[in-house]
Amino acid sequence: MSTFLYKLGRQAYGKPWYFIGGWIVILAVVAAMLGVNGMSTSTEIKLEGTDAQKVLDKLEKVLPEAAGGRGSVVFTAPEGERLDTPERVAAITDAVSKVYQLDYVINPADYAAAAGADSTGGAAVQGEASREAGPAGTAGAGTASAGTAGAGTASTGTAGAGTASTGTAGADPSQLPPYGPLMADGTAVPGVLIASDGSVALFQFQFTVLQTSLPEGVADSIVDVVNQAGEGTGITVLPSDTLQPVDIPIGSNEVYGLVIAILVLIVSLGSIVAAGLPILIALFGVAIGVGGAYAISSFITMTSITPVLALMVGLAVGIDYALFIVNRQRRLIIDQGLTAREAARRAVGTAGSAVFFAGLTVIIALCGLLVIGLSFLSVMALVASVTVFLDVLIALTLLPALLGLIGERICSRKARDKNRSQAKGKRHGIAERWVKGVVKFRWLIIVGVIAILGAAALPVADMKMGMPDGGSANLDTAQRQSYDAISRGFGEGYNGPLMIVAEPKDPSGAITQETLYGLVQDIQQVENVSVVSPLGVSGEGKTAILNVIPKTGPTDEATHSLVKALRDSDSTIAQTYGVTLGVTGFTAINIDMSAKLAEVFPIYIVIIVIVSLLILLLVFRSILVPIKATVGFLLSVLATFGLTTAVYQWEWLHSLFGFDTGGPILSFLPIMITGILYGLAMDYQVFLVSSMRESYVHGHRGNESVIHGYDQASRVVVAAAIIMVSVFAGFIFAHDIMIKQVGFALAIGILLDAFVVRMALVPAVMSLFGDKAWSLPRWLDRLLPNLDVEGDKLLAELKAKDAEAGSPSPRAMH
Repeated sequence: MSTFLYKLGRQAYGKPWYFIGGWIVILAVVAAMLGVNGMSTSTEIKLEGTDAQKVLDKLEKVLPEAAGGRGSVVFTAPEGERLDTPERVAAITDAVSKVYQLDYVINPADYAAAAGADSTGGAAVQGEASREAGPAGTAGAGTASAGTAGAGTASTGTAGAGTASTGTAGADPSQLPPYGPLMADGTAVPGVLIASDGSVALFQFQFTVLQTSLPEGVADSIVDVVNQAGEGTGITVLPSDTLQPVDIPIGSNEVYGLVIAILVLIVSLGSIVAAGLPILIALFGVAIGVGGAYAISSFITMTSITPVLALMVGLAVGIDYALFIVNRQRRLIIDQGLTAREAARRAVGTAGSAVFFAGLTVIIALCGLLVIGLSFLSVMALVASVTVFLDVLIALTLLPALLGLIGERICSRKARDKNRSQAKGKRHGIAERWVKGVVKFRWLIIVGVIAILGAAALPVADMKMGMPDGGSANLDTAQRQSYDAISRGFGEGYNGPLMIVAEPKDPSGAITQETLYGLVQDIQQVENVSVVSPLGVSGEGKTAILNVIPKTGPTDEATHSLVKALRDSDSTIAQTYGVTLGVTGFTAINIDMSAKLAEVFPIYIVIIVIVSLLILLLVFRSILVPIKATVGFLLSVLATFGLTTAVYQWEWLHSLFGFDTGGPILSFLPIMITGILYGLAMDYQVFLVSSMRESYVHGHRGNESVIHGYDQASRVVVAAAIIMVSVFAGFIFAHDIMIKQVGFALAIGILLDAFVVRMALVPAVMSLFGDKAWSLPRWLDRLLPNLDVEGDKLLAELKAKDAEAGSPSPRAMH
């Protein structure tokens, strides 16, 4: 491997413009594709194979009009005032009427007429059932839509259009809900509910297609229309985020991480020219990787977090990989007096080998997400993996080409003389003193690290998984204001309605009106159900749709229990009416996602650990070192999840990290962060421990190999870790709560793994086992190929060539 990479570095250094031109052409192609295709991201998260997704897929076939997306708008009055004044009612009525006239929006009057019902009360069967059920439902269906009334992020479909019908005839006044239809001239305004105190109104409507299929400009037209209701009336209009454009969640905060990275590079490399190379290489890699992802985003469904994840990982590893190679070249120039040309070749051959295997470990960890079988996670993994692959390829080809243009300027004469004078003394005094202390007090270090990380991991026991909703958004956002207004006026359950799809168990059976009435009445009596309203029955009576409003919010544990109870095939309701009940909606999707991820998480861990252990076995030719590396990682990742739970769920230091209210931890965060952190943690393992092995191979034994190897590699590993933490930490202050959580988990994970596990626990354990750490059974030693990561074969070959040329060191500087 090192010999091949040495030759590759020689070609790139000797003919730089061939390689530079090639990468510029690739970047130009990506830019051209991006210009032609544009950028398109989505909030859609499709959960293939889950119960909630199966319900939606079935609706698209049997009742396509019920599978369209949902939009909602909240109207609020100034404090102490009401919305149901003649002027404000007229403004809201006019806005609602105009929305129903727009393309791709279902007009409830047309929908009801098509169903054979009157245009004011919805389908006849719906109105009748609602009256018998007592407290009535809302206009429209349950939803699994991103930010429905400001409540979510997982966009899928919804059902039903309906009208605002209270259905309160003959009901016990004490049981009436604290809201009703908005009335205009004695007639209910279709689709609009108003709270009893008149302070807030909720307008819900149905699209003919999913939000992701809406043509560009439809949502903007709706927002423009509803905003007219607030002109001169004092009404505050809060469209749900399903109607807002999907922003790319990248802001100026990420630049701060890059600024810190540049400062660290200048300090570590001692040269602005040398410091600029890793930044340039990383930017080049993410420009092609992330730009390429956006360029094809019109053809694949890609969530808004996908390119951001690729940007996070791509920037961090791109800078680190280039730093390792440039640092190795400079050390070869300073320590061995090599020319910049020869030092660059050897750096690519030796440090480049470590970069290759470190990148391969990250890619394997990311691609392991494909076993989960969820398309949005698979796209995330593939985009991030391709970006890492590009970072590795660019570091091994474009970087030596740029080094060829810079030549001897990569290391000034002043820097050479300074470092040579320091080499006579103790060049890495701090690192050497630290590692000697770790070796001396190794048992104390081992016990202390385990105790600290174990304590940090304790909050994991209380971790609650889900998708952040409007209730966890910042107070100054429209999403949070909408969520709070709905909760205040109608109850928190309206932020996460459920859609129930009932089908007869007997294929020859049908759902009659009597069955539908009974289902509404009995579901209404289920614990934690606030409102039930039927939304329609398919022509042959094979499918009935009901809207269920829980009493609790979408992320509340009681709502999760309600979903499970409704899905129970052995429940009294299912047995009494001979039906199966399917449940979908925002909450149901969260439950299914968490269950799906929990099911495949052990399989995922086993796959990436086994494959990565094999790679580490090949690299280090040791059984103990890969096992130790994995155990150390498990400690750091558990501590990472513990601290993430404490901050984002328990709200520790929440003001410091720029959010107002805690909420659930992202359902896919543990499995995604585990994969990424494992790959990145093995990067530091490879670079640090390969230096210890190199010392061992070159004659150092016992603690001496640990101390010498640590002294050689610690400075660049610390610099790389600081850079990676800085890059990830820049995303903590993004406006999107998902990006915040991912950025924090990655930053704290690298901080713990690099500085606590790799810088303290690893040398302590390596010292504990001594030379036995490198022992390998002879039969296994014969089976394993020698990858020559340390470059022994390369150095032997170069020495032989020098001897043949009649000079002991023709490549050295004179």
